[in-house]
Amino acid sequence: MHGVLPVRVVGTDLVLAGVLVLGGGIGWLLLHRPGPVLAAGVLLSGALVLAVAAVSLWRRRTRCGPADRVTLLRLSMTAVCTGGVLLALAGVTPERTWSLAVLAGAAAVLDAVDGRVARHTGTASDAGARFDVEADAVLLLVLSIAVSLVVGPWAVLIGLLRYLFVAAGWLWPRLTAPLPPRPSRRVVAALQAVALVGALLPVTPVVVAAVGLGIALALLCWSFGLDLWRLIRRR
Repeated sequence: MHGVLPVRVVGTDLVLAGVLVLGGGIGWLLLHRPGPVLAAGVLLSGALVLAVAAVSLWRRRTRCGPADRVTLLRLSMTAVCTGGVLLALAGVTPERTWSLAVLAGAAAVLDAVDGRVARHTGTASDAGARFDVEADAVLLLVLSIAVSLVVGPWAVLIGLLRYLFVAAGWLWPRLTAPLPPRPSRRVVAALQAVALVGALLPVTPVVVAAVGLGIALALLCWSFGLDLWRLIRRR
């Protein structure tokens, strides 16, 4: 397939992603100097996110395209975000910091890039699309945990709904059937990232953050509900 990356390039990208995540984790530690146990947690949390991404990518290493490199970069940035979120959960840093908000915003912006790269290079694939969706899901989960410190635990539902839907599919295989593309699904997913990043900005009033997240969650429930209804009605 034209545009498929050589295996050595995929391996190099994974190594560079590991360096980025390690460097980001060390950056958090140098900035905030947590205790040894929390420091280990910061490094391990980022490594765990990257490890899951690496396994997914390496399994199809002979079928990776340029867009997967963008998705891997986005996942690496998400992995670094986990360290900042863990520090906030432990009370070492404020609930909202510019460093976390900017990093999260950059990861969210990249979500608009990998799909375009895949289409432009003619390397779009179902596997690449699944990798992209899982990258979206991980980012939303990490950021929803962060904003739960600002507006309340209910915000975590934004990140959990995707995983609850997958878990429901294990119990009811009908829910694992493929769904046709729906533009509104992409729009609603993008709005989640916008609402989450906006809520993480230190200048955003808490009330505004809560309202924005509430609207985003309502739209997400509608989108998942629509997909669920269509899958149940399908014969």
